[in-house]
This record gives sequence, structure tokens and C-alpha cells, in this order.
Amino acid sequence: MQSIDPTNVAFESLSPPVMRGSTVVFDTFADFVNRKSRQPDGFSYGITGTPTARGLERKIAELEGGRHCVVTPSGQSALMTTVMGFVRGGEHLLVSAACYGALKTFAQKWLAAMNVDVEFYPPAIGAEIEALIRPNTRMICMESPGTVTMEMQDTPAIAAVARRHGVLTMMDNTWASPLGFQPLANGVDFSIEAATKFMGGHSDLLMGSISTNDHAHYEVLRETQSILGQQVSPDDCFLVLRGLETLKVRLAAQSASTLHIAQWLQAQPAVERLLYPPLESDPGHALWKRDFRTNGCLFSLVLKPAPEGAFHGFFDALRHFVIGASWGGVHSLAAYYPAALQADRVFPATDQPVVRLSIGLEDTDDLIADLKAALAGYSSHGSAAAAR
Repeated sequence: MQSIDPTNVAFESLSPPVMRGSTVVFDTFADFVNRKSRQPDGFSYGITGTPTARGLERKIAELEGGRHCVVTPSGQSALMTTVMGFVRGGEHLLVSAACYGALKTFAQKWLAAMNVDVEFYPPAIGAEIEALIRPNTRMICMESPGTVTMEMQDTPAIAAVARRHGVLTMMDNTWASPLGFQPLANGVDFSIEAATKFMGGHSDLLMGSISTNDHAHYEVLRETQSILGQQVSPDDCFLVLRGLETLKVRLAAQSASTLHIAQWLQAQPAVERLLYPPLESDPGHALWKRDFRTNGCLFSLVLKPAPEGAFHGFFDALRHFVIGASWGGVHSLAAYYPAALQADRVFPATDQPVVRLSIGLEDTDDLIADLKAALAGYSSHGSAAAAR
């Protein structure tokens, strides 16, 4: 019986290939000597990725309306890689007080020790940020809506001011995803996504992306990725590529459910305030309506004041929501941020504890029933404590 040589058999698949590798081999001595010239797009060592990573980077850049993209091991690392690539000692860095906590900590504890002048600014700022710009200001870090408390920034206005002064801008765009808002089209230099969230979509990986239109900036990012060792697993790249196939339908479904649930919560007696720009009552609603195309899946709420034990009643009653950090996946999540954490913030949005909810793909009626039980648990624990 004649054997079949598998290398000569045609094979086409709808799934992208997963190409692993650390060592890249070269055809000639001259190729090896000149290997650095292959960057930023080519391959000289596995630390900057394999063709699987490049395929994902091209896809994300396309979604972002950008020319270039670099993927990193997490959304957090994407933020740090961008700052480390461009900010140096003696320069001034402006950071929104509502940015991701790890970025703020990195700025305060590491960059400040490297002689970077770090300044936090009010997260609902717009063109008035011009008053904070100095001759040595290098970069403005934005996130809109802000982490946890959901403040909206006038991103196009900030980007226009920065461009006039020759200041770089970066924006964490994870809440909206490129389907909801496109920072690059609004004048921002770097659009950051935690692909961990919507792009991966299933709470089973960590990844970040940095997109830009400027080739010189792209070269710096690729070099920074290499120097900092920010390699991304090709298997995780495959999972994000697969997640992107359903991003549009997942986001549409989660976006509709989230608005419905937020509107229901807004009418509940135990709820003091919803932090969610798609609601007309939110201070950032006008900016959201002008600039954004989706409702996201994430919002926060402040409950009527009650003893700490009441939050045990709220969270212990949850059955469909699971308690955990992160968000953006198909499963609904609930997280808690105590009052002390709010008090420690610069420019705090509230001095009360905050509950943050991520809405997944479960039945909306089931999630509302879950929250109804949680609010009842909160109220009953609060009433019992007051009676004592």
C-alpha cells in the first residue's frame, strides 16, 4: 500500500494556524548579522511574536482604524509598555485620576522614582487640560469612561490641545472597544485595549494591544516590547482571533442587556446613584451620546448608606452573578470597592462604597431577579443592623 506524504496534501482551514517558536533561523550569515533590520514587522527572535501574533495585530489594527498594532501579555502591560517607550526622567506625565489603578500605582511608585513628574488631573476634564500642560509635558494618559466610577472625558478636545503642544496622548479604550469608539480617529496617538475583556470574551486569557497610525511610534513600541520581554503566547493570540469572530454579536447583546438592567436598577429604592454614561441622568451622558456607539457591558452603582454588613447581604444573595474582578466575558460579574478606597482617590466621584457589575450573556430576566434578591438582602441586613 502506497503511503501519503502529508506535506503534499492540500489543507485549508477557517482557523488561523498556531505557530510557536522562540528561535528564529536564518538562511545566511548576512541575514543573521542584519537581523535587527527585520523589525518592526518581521521576525528575529520569538520575543516579538510569531506569524500568529502578527495576524492578530493586523486584525486589531483594522478594527481600530489604525495602521499598526503591538500585542502584549495583558492590558496592564500595554499601558506600561506605552508609557515606558516614550516617557523619560525629567518629563511631565498627566494621568487621569480615573485611570486603571495599576497605571496610577506604576506612575506614583516607579515613574516618580525615575524622576518623572507625575500629575493626576480631574477625570471629567476636556479642553481646559491646556492649563496643566507644561513645556516638559510628554504624554497625557486617558481612560473614558473611567475605571470603576465611569467619568467621561472630552477625548477629542484633549487630543486637539495635546497635538497643538506636541504632547503624546494614549487612551484606554477597553470599555467601548473599537466597535464603540475609535480613539485614533479622534486624534489620540495610542489606543489601548485590554483584549482580556471584550476581544477574548471568555475570561480565559490575558492580553493587551497598542494601536497607532505613526510608523515611528510603532518602531518604538516594537523595540520596547522586545526590551521589556513582552512576548505573547501564540495560543492566546489564537483565542483572541477566535473571540474577535463573535465580538460584534456579543457586544450588541451585552450592550442591550446592560442598558435594560441599568434602567431597572435606577428605579430601585435602595439605589442612590448609577454611574453609567448611557443613562440620561449621568453627568457624562452628553459626551457619551456624541462620541460613542455602544452601551458597553460595565457600570457601577452606589447604594443608599447602610452598615458594611449590608453588602454581605447583597453579595451573598447573588446566584447568576459571580464575584470577581475583570469583566467583558460571557459571564456576569460583581465586584466591590469599599468607601476607604474611594476616599483615597484624587478627585473622588463619591465617598461611598461602589458596586461594579459586568453584564454577560445570561438571560436578562434572570439577572434582574438576581439583583432584586441582592437588593432585598442588602435592605434586610441594613434594617436589622439599624434595629440593633
